[in-house]
Amino acid sequence: MQLDLNLLRALDVLLEENSVGGAAFRLNLSEPAMSRTLSRIRKVTGDAILVRTGHTMTPTPYAQRIRDEVHLLVQQARLLLAPQKELDPLTLSRTFTLRSNEAILSRIGPDLLARIAKQAPQVRLRFLAESSTDTPELRHGHIDLEMGSSTPNLPEFRHETLGEDHLEVVMRSDHPLAVGDLTPERYAAARHVSVSRRGRLRDPMDDLLETLGLQRQVVTTVPSSMAALQFIQHSEMVVLAPVKMGQALIQQLGLMSRPLPFPIQPTPLVLIWHGRMQGDLAHVWLRENVRETVRAALGDLQTTAG
Repeated sequence: MQLDLNLLRALDVLLEENSVGGAAFRLNLSEPAMSRTLSRIRKVTGDAILVRTGHTMTPTPYAQRIRDEVHLLVQQARLLLAPQKELDPLTLSRTFTLRSNEAILSRIGPDLLARIAKQAPQVRLRFLAESSTDTPELRHGHIDLEMGSSTPNLPEFRHETLGEDHLEVVMRSDHPLAVGDLTPERYAAARHVSVSRRGRLRDPMDDLLETLGLQRQVVTTVPSSMAALQFIQHSEMVVLAPVKMGQALIQQLGLMSRPLPFPIQPTPLVLIWHGRMQGDLAHVWLRENVRETVRAALGDLQTTAG
């Protein structure tokens, strides 16, 4: 059998889109041409690949099993057939997509954009908000970098811990908790806003308080720190927020923060990317710029990679 890399590329896009029309649009082909390509793929593999279920198409078990391997092979072929010898940021023309929460974005986004624009004027950055569900964008190449607090579990991903932030209690400057000793009892008795992308009313703080024999009242949950800070700006509620990444916004809204009256683990700032991008020179350059921007924001910190 003669190998046709065009079929491999088409199969990769079909398995991402689960749609002949969507794949045709991505590959700049007509739908009839894409249908003929799918027929060739079916003949080569001996499998239907996609089957129609109502108004949509569903991948077969075989297609689901080979999806990730096909995508990795296509990416490896690209790198192999277009080897990079050196990188000139001045001539680099590329769009990078980064995903993070609002606190990180508001703190480092403008500085990172300025740093990139100075070195590589033809490079564009797209910032996306955190998703409320686990998504495969890093694997599929839709996102270049993700910044958050969790390390990836799968070996196909690489990560680097850039530093640590600390959660503190944020409130209005005239809040009753702004004066006097902030005891665990006073903290627990306050009305709380919880930050959760999935709308969860309980988080590890509740478990910690239970070990102290305390229970807090979570009045509401919101999907981002920025929304939480706006909620407490005109109320008696308090929220836990990362003070290093969120300090500028906290001050801008006229709020204040106080350390918790008991020790908690710091929050790591983790940079994540897919392993296939490990040696991509443009991606290495982007990661270095993100690293330096975060260091400038948090201080000169030791980093650990994985």
